[in-house]
Amino acid sequence: MPHPTTVVFDLGAVLIDWDPRYAYRDLGGTEAEIEHFLAHVATSDWNRQFDAGRPFADGIAERKARFPEHADWLDAWWSHWPDMLGGPIHGTADSLRELRDAGTPLYAITDWSAETFPIARERFDFLNWFEGIVVSGQKGVTKPDPAIYRHLTADFGVDPATAVFIDDKPANVAGAEALGFTGLHFTGPEALRADLIRLGLLPG
Repeated sequence: MPHPTTVVFDLGAVLIDWDPRYAYRDLGGTEAEIEHFLAHVATSDWNRQFDAGRPFADGIAERKARFPEHADWLDAWWSHWPDMLGGPIHGTADSLRELRDAGTPLYAITDWSAETFPIARERFDFLNWFEGIVVSGQKGVTKPDPAIYRHLTADFGVDPATAVFIDDKPANVAGAEALGFTGLHFTGPEALRADLIRLGLLPG
């Protein structure tokens, strides 16, 4: 089996802390109000539609028609989206820097809206360290659909046989492994660093 030489990162919850609760706390919501809103109105399945390319204006209008009592908070899903971004996940960012300094080819596949990804790119300098980033909202397909991994191989010439893929969702890792990537399920920066050392990508 070829030695892995390339590393492919997921971004959200691996390198970047994103949580809509940050914005709604700033807007004065109680924890109970926020949790109800996220469980029943602004659900994860609804948000994934933006990752797959649905325009924010369209998705928010649809939800406001169903939940007019939450109109202000639904509008805030767009207007306060930058406040949902926390900082970098520092331990992972440290490993990313080490990989970059060692000359390791770096790529990313992220489930992220095409409309909001430029906000993240402006805020996090380390996004410029990647030789290529596949953004689901630009491609109209999300992980773990095989097509999104094939965009990486086709657009940037990445060979799955020599590439490690890191993601916090086991299904996304399995999707990459099915196409020949070495998969790493991200559970925290320390465990990831140990995995990268084990694979010979970072010094022990």
